[in-house]
Amino acid sequence: MKPSTPRSEGRVVIIGAGIAGLATAVLLAEEGSSVTIVEKNSTVGGRAGSLEDPATPGFRWDTGPSWYLMPEAYDNFYALAGTSTEDQLELVNLEPGYRVFPEGAAHFDVSSDPATLAELFENIEPGAGKKLEAYLAKAGEIYAVSVENFLYTTFSNLRPFLGLGSIGAGIDLLKNLLASLSQHVSSQFTDVRLRQILTYPAVFLSSRPEDTPALYQLMSYTDLVQGVKYPLGGFTAVVESLHKLAKQRGVEILFETSCVAIHTQDGAGRTQATGIHVESNGQREMIPADVVVSTADMHFTETELLPRELQSYPEKWWTHRNPGISTVLVMIGVKGELPQLSHHNLMFSHDWTPDFDAVFEPSVRSTNPGNASTGHANTGHAGTGHASTTNINRSASIYISKPSESDPTVAPEGHSNLFVLVPVAADPALGHGNIYAETASDPVQAIADAAITQIAEWAGIDDLHQRIIACHTIGPADFEDRYHSWLGGALGPAHTLWQSAFLRGKNRSTKVNNLLYAGGTTVPGVGVPMCLISAENVLKRMRGDGSTSALGTQ
Repeated sequence: MKPSTPRSEGRVVIIGAGIAGLATAVLLAEEGSSVTIVEKNSTVGGRAGSLEDPATPGFRWDTGPSWYLMPEAYDNFYALAGTSTEDQLELVNLEPGYRVFPEGAAHFDVSSDPATLAELFENIEPGAGKKLEAYLAKAGEIYAVSVENFLYTTFSNLRPFLGLGSIGAGIDLLKNLLASLSQHVSSQFTDVRLRQILTYPAVFLSSRPEDTPALYQLMSYTDLVQGVKYPLGGFTAVVESLHKLAKQRGVEILFETSCVAIHTQDGAGRTQATGIHVESNGQREMIPADVVVSTADMHFTETELLPRELQSYPEKWWTHRNPGISTVLVMIGVKGELPQLSHHNLMFSHDWTPDFDAVFEPSVRSTNPGNASTGHANTGHAGTGHASTTNINRSASIYISKPSESDPTVAPEGHSNLFVLVPVAADPALGHGNIYAETASDPVQAIADAAITQIAEWAGIDDLHQRIIACHTIGPADFEDRYHSWLGGALGPAHTLWQSAFLRGKNRSTKVNNLLYAGGTTVPGVGVPMCLISAENVLKRMRGDGSTSALGTQ
């Protein structure tokens, strides 16, 4: 029997106090539900965490998201919560949007000003300026269609999609789904630097350009047209805002409380979620609920919290799924300022195919899982955790954020705060960082050391190593341990063709009534804006709303 629509009142229990969990709690409490969140860790935020080290007072690092994109997703969420982005966050426009360090070539800044950006493209490749204008115009059209039809929907009603537009528009949409982002960009631009600027956003979708549908050229619209913003206080400020709104609405949060099972009950031919079993301080209890919303990793929810017969997505379903990327994160405190770096920085290998192969190709991962897109470490066979550093000097495609460029609260005066993201294979065997363990694993430490060396060499900071006064790391095993992340993934399943839109999975169980999902591992996808939208889609599901537009814009 088809699951019924859960009602939008009564008692709701939410698993996880990350971005999606807090946002869902805010909207459901605003709707009139009594909401309790259970969180296995001792703080809110989940992957959007915060780190301070008493040994280096004045430094604070975000340990997760760092790019503020899709501002309307925040605007819409806060409006639904009865407030506004302006009241909750202090945003700074970043100009340039970011700095690019191509291997073997001079660095350059990528502006959010269309005319300046077109001039940059034209100077690098004659004729590319006009091509970029057309490319971004198309990206804007696709973005508008996606926001209107594919993001704010539960795909519970396919009727709205039947009138999506003309036959020509449908064919155009199909072409952008079947072609890869890499193919699409390469057909229009020749210079490798320009191709990389337009295809690297695939990484933010936990994917690689060759596997990402060309539809996602819309990502270039978000950073190159809408521009890049930064919330003062970092994404910790976003988390604190959501936490405050939740508390104001009476949401109860139980910390250091792990969900160990979803409680179900049979009746009237249906299986109903009636609460969750939790463990805290060695004690086990059942928390009753009318609705259960899991914002935990969907793989964990389905395969660990439900019995086999009630799993909509059993282990077999995940066999051919792409887990996306994991990361080694490096948080660094540096004495003195670093004018060589902008707020956001991207370092691109001239040939980055081996970088992506080491993250996404099973044949490469199985024999060299520590390549980590950089070749910095080799753990031998998957799961052994035995490290060597035979390829430690290979260059990498990495991301560096320097929030101290824009935010005086994240580093002592006259010092710099760096956050480095190195994409790696989704493989917990790579090990832990040193934040939650006494020492980092050999592969994680090797990757961090090589990334620091690369930054010093490519950005021309000869004394970087000598000026570091704090260095903290996070590895794939940390994502697995702290967030029950499938295979230690950092973001969520990759946005390939078969893992996008309605093919990504439903935001409700097909076998258990009143069990709903939110977060980066369900629809609409990965990233903070998507998590905010996933919270709204839970509200839509509970209202029985099958529309495709954002609530409040209909």
